Order: sequence, then C-alpha cells, then structure tokens
Amino acid sequence: MTSDPRRLLPSADPVSLIDPQGRSADSPSYAVPDDATLLRALGSLITARRLNDQAYALVRQGRLAVYPSSHGQEACQVAAAQVLAADDWLFPTYRDTVAAVGKGVDPVEALSLLKGDWHCGYDPYEHRVAPHATPLATQLPHAVGVAHAARMRGEPTVVMAMCGDGGTSEGDFHEALNFAAVFRAPVVFFVQNNEYAISVPLARQSAAPSLAHKGIGYGIAGERVDGNDMAALLAVLGAAVARARAGEGPQLIEAHTYRMQAHTNADDATRYRDDAEVAAWVRRDPITRLETHLRDRGLLTDEVHARFTAEAERVATHLRDGLNQDVTPDPDDLFAYVYASPTPQLREQAALVADELSREGAH
Repeated sequence: MTSDPRRLLPSADPVSLIDPQGRSADSPSYAVPDDATLLRALGSLITARRLNDQAYALVRQGRLAVYPSSHGQEACQVAAAQVLAADDWLFPTYRDTVAAVGKGVDPVEALSLLKGDWHCGYDPYEHRVAPHATPLATQLPHAVGVAHAARMRGEPTVVMAMCGDGGTSEGDFHEALNFAAVFRAPVVFFVQNNEYAISVPLARQSAAPSLAHKGIGYGIAGERVDGNDMAALLAVLGAAVARARAGEGPQLIEAHTYRMQAHTNADDATRYRDDAEVAAWVRRDPITRLETHLRDRGLLTDEVHARFTAEAERVATHLRDGLNQDVTPDPDDLFAYVYASPTPQLREQAALVADELSREGAH
C-alpha cells in the first residue's frame, strides 16, 4: 500500500505491449517478456483454444452438462497460471477451466463439476487450485483468507483471485477487497472484463471510469491491461504477483477482453449483441496477435507451430476419451462425504435410499 493516493490510480489506457496487428508497442512501465516465455505462452494458448472447442463439442454430444467457454479470452487464463509459482494458489470461476489446467489440473478432472458430478473432480491441495466457483464472487473472500493465513505463517504464497466484470457487482467482491487491504494480504484480484455479465453490458453494471478504479476506495493499487495481449498480461500480472510476494499487499488488475461465444451453451448471445460487435473483437484475437508477432521476429517456425498443434490435439483427445467413459454412480457417495461423522439424520436418509434401491432391484 502507499500513502500517495495517486499511485493507486490505474493507467489511463490499458497496458499493451503487442498491438492487434502483432507489432511491438512501447510502454513506459513494462517490458516485453523474453522470447522463451512468449513461445511457451503461445503453445499454451493454442492448447487452450483447442480445449475450449473440444469442451463445447462435448456439450453438444451430451457428455458435459454445461460449459462456460473462454474462447477469445484464453490469454487471460494462460497468463494467470503462468505467472504463479508452484506453491501459489489459484481461485478460479466457472469460466476459468483453462487457468486450472495451466496450473496442472488434469482437464478431465477440471471438467468433472461441469459434467454434473457431485465434487470438483480434483484435489485442491495437490495443485493449489480451489474448486471452480459457480456463484459470482463467493470465492474471493476465501482467496483472501488463504492469502492472509499464508502471510501470518510467514510463507511466500501469493493468491490469484479471478472474477468477471459481473462479479464486481457482488458484495463479496467489495468485502474481499476491504479485508485484503486492511490486512495487506498477498492476493492479486484479477478481473476479466469481457463486456457482459451474461446479457448485462458493463455500462449497466458500473459507472466507475474503469473496474480497476474500484480499488482506490480500499487503498488498493489498480492497473488496466489489454486482455488479448499475451505479452502485456504476463508483464502486468507478473509484476503484481511480485509486488504481493514482496509484502506490498493486494493488487487489482482489470483485463479488457471479450467473450466470443455465448455465456454458456444455454445462452443465446444474439439476443443482446450483434455480429458486428463480435467481428470487431475477432480482429483482436490473442492467438493471431501473438503468432504474427513471433513469426515476424523469426521466432515461430512451421515446425514449432506444428508441435504446438500436435500437443493441443493430444490434450483434446485425452479430454474426449476421458469424458466419453460412462461412470456408474454410487448412491452411497451422496452421504459418505457430507460429514466426517454422519449425523443420525444422514444415516436415516442413507438407509431410506438403500431400502428403495433394494426394492427396485427386487422387482
């Protein structure tokens, strides 16, 4: 935190290091990441896009109950995972499957919840990835709690707390920011502003100059970044994580991006936005932008691109094969993992279900 309120202000324009045409853009505060980092990020971006498209196909095949795609905003997801250390925590939303996979979660396990399973599908402690949060912003106070606990224990842990623009309208968002600021918790609040909270445009959600400005009232420094610029995301998020780890308290980062597809497969996006708006954002695609930049600099060859594509297809095949396996649910699981010691009511309910199932089996 700082005693100079001017230092809390985000940049007037979103930070950009590579423009939509793939050309380098100057920034007074941030440097373009090294070549190896950018190439690694492109490989992850290509895999992320393939994962998104494969998941959407699995919804149509009935293998997933629902899928909130991050198609078009994958750069935010990849960068969020890439700037974290192994012991750092990620708190994702329901749209952040790509970020969870980037932190090491198996994509089949990452999608268990969206398949309709009763649990999140993976061990949060193994990968330091919290369960996907479907309610808006409820994961943010939890993220701050983990960050505060780590600070009290003297651990160097940083927490990346993700939410969308709609989440900033929830009370949990403001409570989390206030707690984090007061206790100087090492947490980075990462808002992916994709322009819509389902069908509600940003202008109907907030009158602030930007969502990054919302940190000022809590004493949290904010920053804005082009959410389709992989280089800028890595630089801005990386710097925020470094400041949090150095004891400078929480940061609020707003990425300006766009949800190219519908909110979920149950949404009809044509009812609240037109094709021209979507087409304008297609020209700002994060993959095309980074590919153009790396090819122009002679860093991306056809051979390297083919390797990235092959890896993306391997991940998609693994996901498809994993979700195409039929699993026979065990009714006992409804009761086995509710309490460490089952209550009398829970035992009674379990016995009732077992009796009904035995009667059906007898017939």
